[in-house]
Amino acid sequence: MTDQAPDQAAARAAATATGPLLRTDGLTRHFRIGGGISRKTLHAVDDVSLAIGEREIVALAGESGSGKSTIARLLARIYQPTSGEIYFQGEPLSGLRSREQMLRYRSLVPMVFQDPFSSINPVFRVSHGILRGLKLHRPELSKPQRAAEAARVFETVGLTPAAEVLQRYPHELSGGQRQRVGFAQALALRPKLILADEPVSMLDVSIRIGLLNLMAELRDSQGVSILYITHDIASARYIADRLIVMYAGQIAEAGPVEDVLASPRHPYTQLLLSAVPDPRAPLSITAETDRGEPPRVIDPVPGCRFRWRCPLAIDECSHVTPQLRQLLPDHDAACHVARADAGIRAFG
Repeated sequence: MTDQAPDQAAARAAATATGPLLRTDGLTRHFRIGGGISRKTLHAVDDVSLAIGEREIVALAGESGSGKSTIARLLARIYQPTSGEIYFQGEPLSGLRSREQMLRYRSLVPMVFQDPFSSINPVFRVSHGILRGLKLHRPELSKPQRAAEAARVFETVGLTPAAEVLQRYPHELSGGQRQRVGFAQALALRPKLILADEPVSMLDVSIRIGLLNLMAELRDSQGVSILYITHDIASARYIADRLIVMYAGQIAEAGPVEDVLASPRHPYTQLLLSAVPDPRAPLSITAETDRGEPPRVIDPVPGCRFRWRCPLAIDECSHVTPQLRQLLPDHDAACHVARADAGIRAFG
């Protein structure tokens, strides 16, 4: 899916040249845990700077607990940042004050959740949620226009015949159909960016490919960008234009998806790849090499948070936190031992 038609690729390149659709600058979110004098701080997201271009699918990948979903909720304004800023179309979100401004932003940047029941009320027919969203976010539409728009977006996401599906209850739909309802509800708001949080992880393998193809079709036909959050490197390779690898609340590596996966510069990316059968991948660090230490994100000390698991750690990793730096054009890594002139096999 990464090999796109020349006109589609050119359109995305032209859009990106005007500046990112959304970017973050030092985005941070901490949570206080415990109580009394034993209170500690969970560093869910620490100093994350990323960008998403127009008509682009960016995959945010990593293990559970890496901070992926927290980033999505920060971008959706479900959580407020501890520090840092989010810019959408060049404007800081900290400047959003009124209810109307927030509704406008959330219509442009809706979220599709991992569990489709998070956005579909099981008590009502499927039509209830999408018509309610249209009434709230697009008040200029009349009742007949809302019904017509609901049918249109259902057809767009492959829920046919739309009139019949709209009258069903959620329990009458398959898991794949319920997730398509989530995308239809987002699409009805005329979004610029859809935040898709593990949208295929709860689906059978046999139907995941249909949802991945749907996301690519929405990018190409509707011009919408997608932040695709996943722990599955294979699906990221299939659908994404760029890949951002997260570990313990920080970005470990980022770049064009094929570049990162063909020549990973960070040991953690290599360990993720070791679980994906691929004869093209330069596998040299295997899962057996992983020392298995959990990430330390509660009151973390300086140094690389991956060092307890990394077979290539050096002394500097123990006391100096690596910064994300460019190693190749558009290819960054936060690693003391990463080099631009060699793959990870040459480390050490």
